[in-house]
Amino acid sequence: MAAYVLRRILLLIPTLVGIMVLNFVIINAAPGGPVEQVLARVKGTAVQATARIGGGGSEVGGGSAQKPIESAGGSGSTYHGARGIDPAFIKELERQFGFDKPAHERFFLMMKSFLRFDFGNSFFRDRSVVSLVVDKMPVSISLGVWTTLLVYLISIPLGIAKAVRDGSRFDVWTSGAVILGNAIPSFLFAILLIVVFAGGRYLDWFPLRGLVSDDWSSLSPGGKVADYLWHITLPVLSMVIGGFAGLTMLTKNSFLDQINQQYVVTARAKGLSERRVLYGHVFRNAMLIVIAGFPAAFVGMLFTGALLTEVIFSLDGVGLLGFEAAINRDYPVMFGTLYFFTLLGLLMKLVEDVTYVLVDPRIDFDRRD
Repeated sequence: MAAYVLRRILLLIPTLVGIMVLNFVIINAAPGGPVEQVLARVKGTAVQATARIGGGGSEVGGGSAQKPIESAGGSGSTYHGARGIDPAFIKELERQFGFDKPAHERFFLMMKSFLRFDFGNSFFRDRSVVSLVVDKMPVSISLGVWTTLLVYLISIPLGIAKAVRDGSRFDVWTSGAVILGNAIPSFLFAILLIVVFAGGRYLDWFPLRGLVSDDWSSLSPGGKVADYLWHITLPVLSMVIGGFAGLTMLTKNSFLDQINQQYVVTARAKGLSERRVLYGHVFRNAMLIVIAGFPAAFVGMLFTGALLTEVIFSLDGVGLLGFEAAINRDYPVMFGTLYFFTLLGLLMKLVEDVTYVLVDPRIDFDRRD
């Protein structure tokens, strides 16, 4: 097992570098880079200007590939919106953003900093990337923890019940609910919940935005808990509805596969009760794949699944931070969060494999032909 873990850790390096190279090339090829964002704001033509300009220089990021546009002075410029702008001002912007260096040099400087977990400063927020992410993490953690907990608490018992009652009316009706939950994206459920329960059209039971009320700090401890749960109910419910379907069917199919095994027939032939057979023999083997996938599922819920939910409910979390960074072309935030969460995801896949062995010692990744 140690040799397998070592091989997987060594494989993480080229995988991570490959992902970063691919994203670096794609993002730098897209029009509307940070310099263009500043030029558009200077000329009053920016689409969105929610962030402040003047975050200090950083070596993280890259330029954009646009066609040259002539400035007012007649000299060529590689940026859209440069007409009428002093070329010296553009050069200063390039220097502040680190674009005065070739693309390959910017990439190597970026990766060198990332190896030390130095993600630099945001271009437009006057703060470090780490401090921004840390400030947004409580919201994303809240969504991820509650969603993952409820998804597992609902999906596992439901999947077991469907397997035991396979083909029954209960199985048919619940399969319809599972198919519906799997077919409709969670963000559509979020919009539906807002329309029905958040004053959109019918009821006004839940708040429309935010994780807590404005007067949260003045509430009693019990009032703070109630206010927090009141605000988080609809976002979590929308994510649970969209996320429980896959795990439910995985649990059911895993149990059905184990129920038809020979050891189950033998256990029943010995006179063991159905409950003893189901939870004493089938449960451990059937839950192997479900339990082993928990780390990766939690990370997925925590850092990727909440993006649209945070945008819809105006929750200031990591998902919304990434969305705003993409809109504003805040490269340090984009690349820094991409590097960290990609590395975390790759490590969670390794943890998932190790969990397989811990749950079932019969699995040995080293003994393969």
